[in-house]
Amino acid sequence: MTSANPTGVEPTPLALLLLGKGSDPHSARGVECPGELPAPSDPDLVERARAAKEALGDDVFVLGHHYQRDEVIQFADVTGDSFKLAREAAARPHARYVVFCGVHFMAESADILTSDDQQVILPDLAAGCSMADMATAEQVAECWDVLTEAGVAEDTVPVSYMNSSADIKAFTGRHGGTICTSSNARRALQWAFDQVSGDRGKVLFLPDQHLGRNTAIRELGMAPEDCVVYNPHRPNGGLTVEELQRARMILWRGHCSVHGRFTLESVKEVRERIPGVNVLVHPECRYEVVAAADHVGSTEHIIATLRDAPAGSKWAVGTELNLVRRLAHRFADEGKQIVFLDRTVCFCSTMNRIDLPHLVWALESLLEGRVVNRIQVDRETETYARRALERMLALP
Repeated sequence: MTSANPTGVEPTPLALLLLGKGSDPHSARGVECPGELPAPSDPDLVERARAAKEALGDDVFVLGHHYQRDEVIQFADVTGDSFKLAREAAARPHARYVVFCGVHFMAESADILTSDDQQVILPDLAAGCSMADMATAEQVAECWDVLTEAGVAEDTVPVSYMNSSADIKAFTGRHGGTICTSSNARRALQWAFDQVSGDRGKVLFLPDQHLGRNTAIRELGMAPEDCVVYNPHRPNGGLTVEELQRARMILWRGHCSVHGRFTLESVKEVRERIPGVNVLVHPECRYEVVAAADHVGSTEHIIATLRDAPAGSKWAVGTELNLVRRLAHRFADEGKQIVFLDRTVCFCSTMNRIDLPHLVWALESLLEGRVVNRIQVDRETETYARRALERMLALP
């Protein structure tokens, strides 16, 4: 008899997750669909998606993030960044089902902000976020213990980027902090520093070090030496007590896998290749890239800047490729030349896991009375995460 496993080696749970053949309710990585997906080659996928969405009517509300594939974004009722989409879902309480074509943390935020009668669905549960995964609840709790032992926790306010898990948002809410987006990061940081009297205040910024550093230096006038980076994989974050006591910004060692690819060389190369080009980048990029750019702003800011740019202008854009290509096509008739900042193709690989077969499967399952891939945040986590989100909404 031939063994089904001739090597005699059993794969570990982590290996199964990475292969997409296991499940873990606390992870955004590697889970199987509990059903058969339509074949990607099915020529009727577009019509099947359209028919299912039409049959579901007002019961379904489809959200599409700016970084989504064109084949998926065409079915979105609303497009936008993660926070805008979560708010849009909450503003439509009549929609029983919210199908979020984004990544895991975005669907969690939508579940937190929508009513108990609404169900949030992520077409592919393996659509996670590498940045969000760089800060776990256990790691952040350990970090807080380090800050407590250093005598600085009571003067530290956590500020977490929207691109974080529900657990990290809940941690932020428990400790008196707020959430921020790339659009309101300056206001969030200023609010946090205002919570501590005198000049003792510090911010623990999670999980994107680049957005935290860029905002602190460029918009609040801090010096690079005011910032330290906490590395969760090193004892005490790789920092001394004195470094923690001197710092004003304690930056978590996390980054976006897409925006972190852009380098100073990318900026220099595109300027040589396209004379007169304007370099427009997202603040999740590295500090040296942001410093060398002509314009810096959130995804919505990038879209508005290109929309309002004069005809015939030239732009190199440092953000996700799906969006850059869509904008280049949208404004081509106006003679605007829009190129990707880096010559290496770089999609958001996890966002791209939401494809037409997964969307069709999710919609047709709803038609059959089956709710698949529902995202549910537990009540306690939701309570504290909502508290942090509400503080953001109340920012001056």
